[in-house]
Amino acid sequence: MANILSDVEVIDRIFHHIDNKTTDLGDNDWQEPTSNYSCPDRFAREQALFKRLPLPFCPVAALPDVGSYVARLAAGVPIVAVRGEDGVIRAFRNACRHRGVKLAEGQGCTKSFVCGYHGWMYHLDGRLRHIPAEKGGFPGLDREAHGLVPVTVTERAGLIWVTQEEPVTDGAFADLPDLIGPEQVMIDAVEFEFDVNWKLFAEAGMEGYHIKMTHRESFYPYGFDNLNVIETYGPNSRIIFPFKRIEKLRDVPREDWKIDGLVSSGYHLFPNVMVVMLSHHTAVQIAEPISPTHTKYIRYRLTNRGTDGSPEVIAKAKRDAEFVANTGNIEDRDITLKIQQGIASGANSHFTYGRFEKAIVHFHKSMDRMLAKMN
Repeated sequence: MANILSDVEVIDRIFHHIDNKTTDLGDNDWQEPTSNYSCPDRFAREQALFKRLPLPFCPVAALPDVGSYVARLAAGVPIVAVRGEDGVIRAFRNACRHRGVKLAEGQGCTKSFVCGYHGWMYHLDGRLRHIPAEKGGFPGLDREAHGLVPVTVTERAGLIWVTQEEPVTDGAFADLPDLIGPEQVMIDAVEFEFDVNWKLFAEAGMEGYHIKMTHRESFYPYGFDNLNVIETYGPNSRIIFPFKRIEKLRDVPREDWKIDGLVSSGYHLFPNVMVVMLSHHTAVQIAEPISPTHTKYIRYRLTNRGTDGSPEVIAKAKRDAEFVANTGNIEDRDITLKIQQGIASGANSHFTYGRFEKAIVHFHKSMDRMLAKMN
């Protein structure tokens, strides 16, 4: 469990920053080569690292029933996660053991996986179930050797994690906080793709230095510019963005202080996932790098912790999610597209991240340290 600040400690720090016009600062700046946002060799090394880390694949809430599955790329590899008849969630390489056809796409619920090419069928636990005309075409086939190929699954912090190869480190598991509770209801999942390196969009969620300029009409009227509480733990970080309405707590006894609904809390889970707790919903955003300059995003949206999943709560969560998607997310998308395009100008050999960008500096230091383990 991460040793993060309590609600009271967070609010004390926020009030200190409001009163003194300050924010949390890092200990040093960082220069990141711009080639790391477009270089094919660097991209290949990052993908290799992804395969050797536990990576969040989806929320547990995305697999509520027996047969519920999620199929998508993870580090460029087709993977399918499914809840078995015994209630256990497993994950497999998403390929038929006959001719390699992908067995599942997107999300759904099934009783078995059936190959669309020749009809080979698999149980939810990966065992080979049926081969059409098996006696004539495949006499003596070793069924046990032709089940779906598993990958390691871990359930932690309300998320399903997949590790594809021998891990070089426990990655985001280091001091992982409790994030998503069993009472949270998934309201939807959306996918989108940008022509950006996967790290750029993540960086936009790791600092508040850009709030006034980038989010002038969306977030800024409700919050502060360049006022954040930033904590790092393991390779991860938590970035808190307070709303102006937190001032109401000055008249509330300290023992009753809670940050719920008064801040946005962004948890960066190394390397490619953001879990953001907003006013009325929680978003789990997974970046799936496709190429050095193209990324697919999968965003799961859920109700918040401590809510009852009633129609009213779900309706509020949907409105909150759509506001964020149609304003702040678009603004961050547009600015990161311009950064990616600007890299091609050759104007910058490095990007300089300053003391206001503590979480980004921590991320790049962690990335360099992890990549060094691959050598």
